[in-house]
Order: sequence, then structure tokens, then C-alpha cells
Amino acid sequence: MWKGILNFKIGIIPLSVYVPFLALMSLLMFRGKLPGDMLGSLAVMCLLGFLCAEIGHRIPILRHLGGAPIMATFLPSYLVAAQLLPDVAVKTITSFMKTTNFLYVYIAMVIVGSILGMNRTVLIKAFAKMFVPLAAATFVAVGVGLAIGTLMGFSAHKTFFYIIVPIMAGGVGEGAIPLSMGYAAILKVTQNDTFAQVLPVVMLGSLTAIILSGLLKRVGEKYPQYSGNGNLVKYEGEEEILKAAAGGHQAIDLSQMTVGGVLAIAFYLLGVFLFPLTGIPGPITMLFSCVIIKALGWLPKDLEEGAYMVHRLFVVGVTYPLLLAIGVAMTPWDKLVAVLTPQYLVTIVAIVIAIVGTGFVVGKWMGMYPIEAAIVIACHSGQGGTGDVAILTASDRLILMPFAQVSTRIGGAVMVTFAIFLLRYLQ
Repeated sequence: MWKGILNFKIGIIPLSVYVPFLALMSLLMFRGKLPGDMLGSLAVMCLLGFLCAEIGHRIPILRHLGGAPIMATFLPSYLVAAQLLPDVAVKTITSFMKTTNFLYVYIAMVIVGSILGMNRTVLIKAFAKMFVPLAAATFVAVGVGLAIGTLMGFSAHKTFFYIIVPIMAGGVGEGAIPLSMGYAAILKVTQNDTFAQVLPVVMLGSLTAIILSGLLKRVGEKYPQYSGNGNLVKYEGEEEILKAAAGGHQAIDLSQMTVGGVLAIAFYLLGVFLFPLTGIPGPITMLFSCVIIKALGWLPKDLEEGAYMVHRLFVVGVTYPLLLAIGVAMTPWDKLVAVLTPQYLVTIVAIVIAIVGTGFVVGKWMGMYPIEAAIVIACHSGQGGTGDVAILTASDRLILMPFAQVSTRIGGAVMVTFAIFLLRYLQ
């Protein structure tokens, strides 16, 4: 009996390790001795991140709708607002997230590893096809949003610029912030005023996409003919990529993993280097340079395998701790509840459903697996990189991160640019 209890796991951590670790961390916080560095932050992130995810896994109904990433992200946000998390833990995690750029470390490892772990033919076909459902979803969402928003009592101007565009703007850092800055400059108001209006919409749109993504996972399990199990396009020789999406049974080679991690960092730094020259955000340059090199077959197989091993390490061991940190440091609870009115809820949910539904239908028409196509296009309404992580985690399809990034960042950049130019013209 005791052996069974001690072998019970909170996330991936056995209870025999979790309980002493939690007691030690609690004692350090009580005495004010919790390190305010990476070690202290990671301790809190791991213990509470996996705990929140475990709670989400065990809540009936919600567990089938992305309960784990929802609880790992939004429960900590509420706990911070209610002052139920120790202040030292909140400060340590917030400082860690704002000074280390850890989110982009995660995204780099996941993107590079998932791209290099894919079948080349499937990768090329998927990138070539995904822009059609992305564009279609954008147009349909605008039409549906204007219709529903007007019906709910919003003006067409407010519906488009302050609900539709923020949902598809690409998150906070790459979407809501530049969007609010552009609005403020054109309307001659403060950036804080416009940011406060668009941020809650971004967050609620992302939450809706997370729930729909979890629902799509259940649909794929019940109707397997619509699911590629992580594969975006249909391809006769797809066994290799399906094995990769499931994690495979490849033996771990530590030297290969190390080189794979170095390779991911190198791709990210390439994006940083080229940004001043091209004006293209670093993650997008990283993504497309990795796709080009993979498509041309320039890297040896052992390097690709090493990068994929690092991808799996971060997916399994880092996702939920990172989501907790996002909830604590980057998801203000008061901003989220600010749009919890029937008018806003109906309009936002309708827009996200239109995005996801169009991705499903057009993706199927384009010869893609409709479940995967809908999930990738759902990221167009996500909270940037943080939303991509949560949406893909809810559907258990983090292998789709490269495509999600295209949907989020390129789709978001187009929406922000178009909205700012249109608002300037209307003024």
C-alpha cells in the first residue's frame, strides 16, 4: 500500500520526491530564504506547475477540454490576484520570466526540434498548404465577428478594431502592445488606455481557443478518420512522422541532445542577428531558416535526432512549469475578468469558433487532417507564444509548434499592420 502511494505521481514527479521537496521549499519561503534566482524560480514552477496540471487532469469534463493547461495557466493567475501565493514566490517567478527570456528558450527548443524531427516531404507539403486555411479563417472570422458584434450592440468600428483584431493580433508582446501603440499614436490617447481595452480580449480569445483545442482532441479520438495524430498533411509514407509525433522509442544519446540544444540556440541567434537587417522578428527568421535547411537536407541525421530529443525533453519536463510561470507573471486576472460580460463573451467565442471551424473545413478540403488543421489555425486566436504552448498542450500536439508559430506570428503581423493602416485611413 505504502509503495503504491509513494509511486503515485504529481505530473511526472513521484510522491516520494514531491512531498519532501514541497516541505523544503515551504520551509525556505517561511524563513524568507528562498533563492531569488533561477533555482528558486524553477523549484516553485515545477512543484506548483505539475500540481495545477494534475488538478486539471482530474476535473470531470474539464479534463477533456484542456483542463491541465487551463489550470496550470489560469489557476496561478487567480491565486496571485487573491494573494494566495506567497509574495516571495510571485516575485521570484516574475523576475525570472522578465530577465531570462525563458519563454523563447522553450519556443526555440520546441520549434527547431519538431521541424528537424519531421519527415521532409510532409514538412514541405504542410507549409505550402497551411496558408490557405489561415487566410480563409481570417476572412470568415472578420465577417462573423462583425455580424455577431453588431447584434450584441457593439458598433462595427469597436467590434473590428477592439475585438476582432486583438483576437488575431498574435498575442501580447507581438500583438496587443504594438497594436495599442499604433492606436494610441493615431487617436492621440495614451498607450495604457488602448492596451487596457485590447488585452482582456486577447486573453479570453486564447482561453476559448484552448478549450476548443481540447475538444478537438476528443473529437479526433472518437472519429479517428479526421485525425492525423500530430501529422498535419496526408501522405502515403507517413509512418515516420506519426512515430515522431508519438515520441518514438529512440535511445537517448546525451551528446546528440547537447548538440541539438546548441543547434536550437544557434538558429535563434541567427534570427536575432538578422532582425535589424530584415525587420522580421527573430522567431520567424529562426523558424523559416530551420525549415529551409531541413527541406534542403543540409544537416546530418544525428544532429536532427539530437534536436528532436531536446524537443521531447522540453515538452515533457518544461511545459507545465512554464505555463505556471506564464500564469503568475504574464496573465493578470483582473484583465481577464474585465471582459466577462455576455456581449463580449458571445462575440469573442463566436469569432474563435469561426476561426477553428474554418480551419477544419478548409483544411480538409486542402488535403490536410482537419483536426490538426483546426488546431493550428486556432493558434491564430491565441495569446502569442504562450497561447501556442497552451493550445497545443491541450490537444497533445506540441509537434505542431512550427505551424502554430506561422499561424500566430505571420497571421498576427498581417492583422496588426492592416488594422493600423486602416485606422489611420479612417481618421
